[in-house]
Amino acid sequence: MNTIISLMKRNYKILLAVVFLSVTLFAFKIKSASEADPDKDKLLLELLTFVIEKGHYSPAAIDDNFSKGVYKDYIQALDPSKRFFLQSDIDEFSKYELELDDELMNKDLTFFALTYDRLMQRMKESQGLYKEILKTPFDYSIDESFNTDYEKAPYAKSSAELKERWRKQLKLTTLSSLTDRLKIQENKGKLSKEETDLISNPLHEEENAAPVEPKKEVSKEDAKPKSFEVLEKETRESTVKSLDEYFGFMKDLDRNDWFSVYINSITARFDPHTNYFAPEEKERFDVSMSGTLEGIGARLQKKNDYTEISELISGGPAWRGKELEAGDLVLKVAQGDDQPVDVVGMRLDDVVKKIKGPKGTEVRLTIKKVDGTIKVISIIRDVVEIEETYAKSSIVNKNGLKYGVIYLPKFYINFENKDGRDAGKDIALEVERLKQAKVDGIVLDVRDDGGGSLSTVVDIAGLFIEQGPIVQIKSAGRKKEVLYDRDKKIEWDGPLVIMVNSFSASASEILAAAIQDYKRGVIIGSKQTYGKGTVQNVIDLNQFVRSNELGDLGALKTTTQKFYRINGGSTQLEGVSSDVVMPDRYSYLKMGERDVENAMPWDKIDAAEYNVWNNNSSNFSKAILHSKERIAANPQFKLIDENAKWIDARSKENEYSLNIDKFRKAQAAIEEKAKKFKPVFDYKNDLKFTSLPYEVEQMSKDNVLKEKRDRWHESLSKDIYIEEALNVLDDLQTRVNLKNNAIPANKLKKEKLAKS
Repeated sequence: MNTIISLMKRNYKILLAVVFLSVTLFAFKIKSASEADPDKDKLLLELLTFVIEKGHYSPAAIDDNFSKGVYKDYIQALDPSKRFFLQSDIDEFSKYELELDDELMNKDLTFFALTYDRLMQRMKESQGLYKEILKTPFDYSIDESFNTDYEKAPYAKSSAELKERWRKQLKLTTLSSLTDRLKIQENKGKLSKEETDLISNPLHEEENAAPVEPKKEVSKEDAKPKSFEVLEKETRESTVKSLDEYFGFMKDLDRNDWFSVYINSITARFDPHTNYFAPEEKERFDVSMSGTLEGIGARLQKKNDYTEISELISGGPAWRGKELEAGDLVLKVAQGDDQPVDVVGMRLDDVVKKIKGPKGTEVRLTIKKVDGTIKVISIIRDVVEIEETYAKSSIVNKNGLKYGVIYLPKFYINFENKDGRDAGKDIALEVERLKQAKVDGIVLDVRDDGGGSLSTVVDIAGLFIEQGPIVQIKSAGRKKEVLYDRDKKIEWDGPLVIMVNSFSASASEILAAAIQDYKRGVIIGSKQTYGKGTVQNVIDLNQFVRSNELGDLGALKTTTQKFYRINGGSTQLEGVSSDVVMPDRYSYLKMGERDVENAMPWDKIDAAEYNVWNNNSSNFSKAILHSKERIAANPQFKLIDENAKWIDARSKENEYSLNIDKFRKAQAAIEEKAKKFKPVFDYKNDLKFTSLPYEVEQMSKDNVLKEKRDRWHESLSKDIYIEEALNVLDDLQTRVNLKNNAIPANKLKKEKLAKS
């Protein structure tokens, strides 16, 4: 979970000053690029280790223990399923287990070169393995099994043993798919959503995203009766195709991509959130943080040797032009009047680079349309907003009152453009819109929000309090800094609920903690949030090298500070405990910061001075108590908790029979047990969620936006967690008689004053 919280400018300048004073050894001109990759790699290692040691909050000692950790992480990253390397390879690699700290300090690439060359060799050999194994049918009557706990599995001692591991792994893959096909056919071709999902992998990506496997369409022909032999053959052919696509993707990765894996095995030893960004990764990170990019506004995916348009981004230049369509294949790309470049067979990342470009420039795409015709389409690039990045709100009527729900996917900001959109300004706007709609309470949903900009957290928290501290920050060896909301204006003083879950991290946790410490609103959700209490800063490595001829060096995201609640406690590891805990399906799985290796420790500092919100003191505790009572008595929540325990138990099962009768029997037992939990997915509340008037007008002109909002509103109507959050808003009302649709006391008071 790689989130970033921006440093305050003053701290960033101090960090840069330290680095610049000491980094003169890097300020040189590279005279020759005859050995470009090794030179660049050595320079990267030198820069990374220096900047981390000077700028990291608590840099780890680069010693033998450090070396062992890098070795373990790197080998596991190269071959997580242990289906490429042999034990003899590992024996050879292990000679370097305690040497990597020395290699790092000496900019020695021997270990990386050895492992990279060997991996390329083993991958090439493996391509031949799966093709040979899948040529002939499997015998599913044999009583054998396969264990998928790869971490505990030994490496194969010989090529024959490795081939046998591939055989069993492929047999399990095909057996699972064959079982699904047989079941579908036995059900006379009636595909349920769950069954369709088992044989379909709908994936897409943005212009700047990493390659993924294309979606596999489920044909109606699959529902027609076929013999076992035909289904078995089709399953093997499908597996071959999937593996061909996988190895095609792996082939697209170059030496620099694998070197990034090695570098990040090094940076991860300092803490889980210190990472190296290769140039393309830095671009993706910037887009993720700002929600904007400059290009044509299309999502692309690989389809064999072709690049396919999978979706047009609403409002983007391609969408406005109405010539490009989902399903079109890109054959050539030309910049303005330049000659077009053939992109068939080209890496997806390289195609993306050619299609993206500065606002106002022209790109000409030679397109093969769905009907087979060839067409050249000219598009003027523009700033494209990724709508899914931004905050959105909805209104719902309940018990005669109106409530607003705001969803914030991340604490976004555009660091390059102060006038650009940011989460603070957008949430303030959504609150104002909800006030104009005369809502009686607000739910702010930051579930699955991995964090973002620190400044936006302060702005958002300040909307709900008069003024005061929001978060405390501490740098290594320096006094703490307290960030305040100094604006006395309160944008919303009514009932407030903050929704969190175990994936709410970093900036989300700061917001929840501040609201909780002020007792300004009720925190409702998972037992605790993710537990990331550290601050990262992204440092452009190119600034340290003068006249660099080796190309873009990328950037380093490193942990420079820790943040603390205004009560002095850290959210690191512990996260924020919800006032009201709601069971979820992942309650018992290990997925927080506390479960990540090298996570920084929890600690505590002095509390800041702040005054607890007392406007809702009369019913605040009662609202929490009533919610806990409702949840404890709710059969749906009880079922969710039982489902979570079952999921946890299932996650520990790794042994699978490769005998078709035993496998199908085991799957049938799982499916039978799963039927008990079907109501978890079928749940629907009686609430109707709608868009605000301004958005209704937008949707009348934008069918894509309308479809997205309709899907969101439908998901809210099936969300028991949102329903309970709204119940809490009911309890927070100072009201005469809510069930009889009476006017809340605060509104009644205003009306009496108006009449007098």
